[in-house]
Amino acid sequence: MARLKALAALALAAFAAASSPAQDRPDALRLYVDGKYDDARRACLAEIVASPANVDSYVVLSWSLVALGRYADAENYALKGYAVRRDPRLTETLGETAFFLGRNDAALRNFQNYVGAVNEGGRVGTAYYYMGEIYLRLGRFSHADIAFSTALQYAPGSAKWWTRAGYAREKQGDAAHSLEAYEKALSIDPHFQDATDGAGRVSAKLR
Repeated sequence: MARLKALAALALAAFAAASSPAQDRPDALRLYVDGKYDDARRACLAEIVASPANVDSYVVLSWSLVALGRYADAENYALKGYAVRRDPRLTETLGETAFFLGRNDAALRNFQNYVGAVNEGGRVGTAYYYMGEIYLRLGRFSHADIAFSTALQYAPGSAKWWTRAGYAREKQGDAAHSLEAYEKALSIDPHFQDATDGAGRVSAKLR
């Protein structure tokens, strides 16, 4: 009888846990992955109210706000999360928000800190891509080429990134290698207009 009572108590405890409000909350990360960014934002805010020290909630919240184009808000919550723990994912997000807010030096610093901390995986390729875009803004075309080329080691199937590498090489005056990058982009996506235009420009120079 004692054993039956113990089993019943365990069953009730399991049922209570399965029915708890925490279990009923939506999965913010899944919502983000599914492209439901505003739903993810709301879910993260609810998580933060329930558990203010949950850094993962700040990470997904800042990602969602970036996806929504709310860069100042994303930066604000990334900084709040960073005050809880210096998570490299938040460092990368601070790089993105600074990039979109036009603060090139801050963006570059955060991206460099991120790749220095993570090295592989995560959003390392994305960080190098943004570094390439910053170097283009600054007119440092060889640095941009290196950054885009590094980004492509993580995402060799990106027609956009091959096109940006081609553009960086074109701006350096390296028409031959620029054309190679544009043609690689077009082999991935034959309808990518920026690559088509770039290939046309450098082909004319090589004639």
